[in-house]
Amino acid sequence: MHTPRPLSTRRGLLQLRCTEHLLYVLTLLLNIGTLALMFYALLWEVGNLVDLPDTRIGFYNFCLWNDIAGELQCLKNEQLQAMGISLAAIALARVFVYTSLVLSMFHPICVLNAKCEGERKGWKMILITHCIKMIILAGGLSMFLSQTLQWIHLSDFTGGFWALLGAMALLLLQILIATVFLNRAKHTHKHTH
Repeated sequence: MHTPRPLSTRRGLLQLRCTEHLLYVLTLLLNIGTLALMFYALLWEVGNLVDLPDTRIGFYNFCLWNDIAGELQCLKNEQLQAMGISLAAIALARVFVYTSLVLSMFHPICVLNAKCEGERKGWKMILITHCIKMIILAGGLSMFLSQTLQWIHLSDFTGGFWALLGAMALLLLQILIATVFLNRAKHTHKHTH
């Protein structure tokens, strides 16, 4: 014969389920925000971190003001190498940053899979992919800045740069949420056994 659970246990389970649903919804909303910021920085702004009338520096552009010509001059690869900029480092930075964007586009599938499976494994995978995205985004941005920072002042950064920093902040929040969910799932798993 099945004995009904006490009312306090049912309330606790209901609160746990509501919290789980909120975490799923929150992580999806944060991912949408991350995607929006990355699309803005990498596609709308074409990867330009500095886009001023006298300077345009980004993952695909390196343009400086030429006083003699009186216009913005975009430098070629040979000129960049002569300035001490590593083309390999710039290319690798580009790959890292844009790979993070691609991984972010597939994230909702991981969240929906975790929701359907209802397992800790799904959230472990979400946490791992968030950490990978954060590492490659931060690594790519750092690598790019290490090559170009001597031509950029902090006040020169425009929307693309700040959008990438915002995306990194949202990724950190998503890592925190996945960690909280895994800790809750571990705690719940211990009490059910």
